[in-house]
Amino acid sequence: MGSKADGHSFPSPVASGRKAKDIIDTARENIAKMIGGKPQDIIFTSGGTESNNLVIHSVVKHFHLTHASEGTRAEPSGPLVGAVPHLVTCTVEHDSIRLPLEHLLEEQVAAVTFVPVSKVNGQVEVEDILAAVRPATCLVTIMLANNETGVIMPISEISQRIKALNQKRAASGLPVILLHTDAAQALGKQRVDVEDLGVDLLTIVGHKFYGPRIGALYIRGLGELTPLYPMLFGGGQERNFRPGTENTPMIAGLGKAAELVTKNCEAYEAHMRDVRDYLEERLEAEFDKQRIHLNSRFPGTERLPNTCNFSIRGPQLQGRLVLAQCRTLLASVGAACHSDHADRPSPVLLSCGIPFDVARNALRLSVGRSTTRADVDVVVRDLKQAVARLEGQA
Repeated sequence: MGSKADGHSFPSPVASGRKAKDIIDTARENIAKMIGGKPQDIIFTSGGTESNNLVIHSVVKHFHLTHASEGTRAEPSGPLVGAVPHLVTCTVEHDSIRLPLEHLLEEQVAAVTFVPVSKVNGQVEVEDILAAVRPATCLVTIMLANNETGVIMPISEISQRIKALNQKRAASGLPVILLHTDAAQALGKQRVDVEDLGVDLLTIVGHKFYGPRIGALYIRGLGELTPLYPMLFGGGQERNFRPGTENTPMIAGLGKAAELVTKNCEAYEAHMRDVRDYLEERLEAEFDKQRIHLNSRFPGTERLPNTCNFSIRGPQLQGRLVLAQCRTLLASVGAACHSDHADRPSPVLLSCGIPFDVARNALRLSVGRSTTRADVDVVVRDLKQAVARLEGQA
């Protein structure tokens, strides 16, 4: 505490408040620019889990508010009488999509279709998504890129087909189907543009592109074209869509990280692809192609430039055991948020058609902006020594 009489000089609360608002506005503009959207369509959240839950909460509530009247008429009529909202997703989504949807199913608040991915290319097939649509379908949510395999999903193609379908549905009085993508894994590793993707909602996660551990949500035409309903109620921040005192330093960091992605994304992508490809070459050279199974490499399928999911074949070489023997390498056997799965193979890999024994040996390595080929050499040598120790114990 102090006063001007003590010789201290303090900025006025009004000036400080304006500065904080300017910082938040600049961050919002930087995030919008990173994804090719408009600043007014960006809402800050605590992270990807909140963003994904907010999307699901909003579409379900909008369906009930919009179509509840059909069931309250004296003589109920219409194609949605007695229907609950229906949502479509796929079997390899992050838990922050899968678990809220499973909860809605258990509570009988919504119906959900989990579309399996192809065992040939690791992607969800556009035709399978369209085949899952029902009269009460109000949301399709498919991740932009998978966090374990790096496989990129055909979001643009799904969007084009849904837009055409929505025109027909409007004539029949059926609800518009919104398209959401969780872009957490793709941001900072490849260009992400909401216009190219054609999505209505997109989840942003800061720590995935070297930002702070907060997030944001893109909503096309927020409140006008695309409905959003708050899960929280309070002070009215974020235009009442996500109240709570803004975490200005974290938002500033998120905005700066987004600015760096906008400026440098092509360079980041090229570097990571070069190092990741070198990693896979070294693995195949050191362990022999017959022993290495590249779980994230599907013929004709695009994948992120940083992700290498592989298995070293052998009865004693479960991923967890190999990592325990490594002296240098820090990695995971799958998604970091599923680290309590012990020896169970990744459900994502099994869904993609990876055999059980191969999936059980899986390791997921991710390269970053500062990873070098020299780092790769150290890691491959560490892996080779770990495998030798395990096989020597057998």
